[in-house]
Amino acid sequence: MSAAGPSSSARLRVTLRLVDADLLHAMEHMWRAEDLLPRYRRYLCTMHAVVRASVPLMLRALERARLLEDRGDPLAGPLAAYLREHIQEEEGHDVWLLEDIRAAGSLPGDALGPMPGPVVAALAGSQYYWIEHHHPVALLGYIAVLEGYAPAAGLTSRIAHTTGLPDAALRTVREHAALDTGHLDELYALLDRLPLTRGQESDVTVSAMHSLDALTRLFVRLGRSAAAPLPRGAGPSSPTGVTP
Repeated sequence: MSAAGPSSSARLRVTLRLVDADLLHAMEHMWRAEDLLPRYRRYLCTMHAVVRASVPLMLRALERARLLEDRGDPLAGPLAAYLREHIQEEEGHDVWLLEDIRAAGSLPGDALGPMPGPVVAALAGSQYYWIEHHHPVALLGYIAVLEGYAPAAGLTSRIAHTTGLPDAALRTVREHAALDTGHLDELYALLDRLPLTRGQESDVTVSAMHSLDALTRLFVRLGRSAAAPLPRGAGPSSPTGVTP
C-alpha cells in the first residue's frame, strides 16, 4: 500500500513558502529602525482598517455556512463550528488597535476618519465576494495568511527600543505574536479535517495567494519613509499617511 500524500494544510504551507519572499522582505523593510515611529503609527491605523473587517467577515461566512449546512453541504457544519470559536477569539482586537494608536501619540480618528485605501479594500473585500457568491470556505485562505504572517516574537521589544514607546502602545503586536501560532495550528487542523474536494482546496489556495499578494503590497507601501515621494499618478496621501 502506498503512503498517503501530503495533507491539505501541508500543500498550502508549501505553496505559500514558495511565494512569500517578497512579503517577508517588505515586512523586514517596514520594521527597520530608521523613522520607525511615524511608520508604526501608520501601521496601527492601517491594521485597524484590516482588523475591523475580521469579525464581520467571519459573521457573514458563518451565516452562509449555516445556510449551506441546511442544504446538506458536508463542509458547512465543521466550518461553522470553527468560525463560531474563532469569532470569539478575535472579538475586540480592533479596540486594542485604537488603544495602541492613542498610546502611540495619535488619535483614534486618524484610523476611523479616512477612507481605507484600495489595497485594504482588495485584501478584505475579495473575501466578501467569495463568501457571498461562491463558498465561505475561501475565507480560510485569508485567515491562513493573516495568522501565518503575524508579528514575530521579538518584534515588541524591537519597536519599544527603537521608538521609546510605552508598553501600552504595543499590545496588538505583543498579543498577536503570542496568539497567532496557536490560531494557525487550529486552522490547519481544520483544513485537514474538512472533506475538501480538489476544487475547494484550490479555492482556499487562490484566496490565500490573493491575500498574500495584497498584504505584500500593503507592507511595501507602509515601508516607505514619511519623506519618500509617491509614485507618479498615485495622488496625495491620506491625512494619516496611510496609502495602501
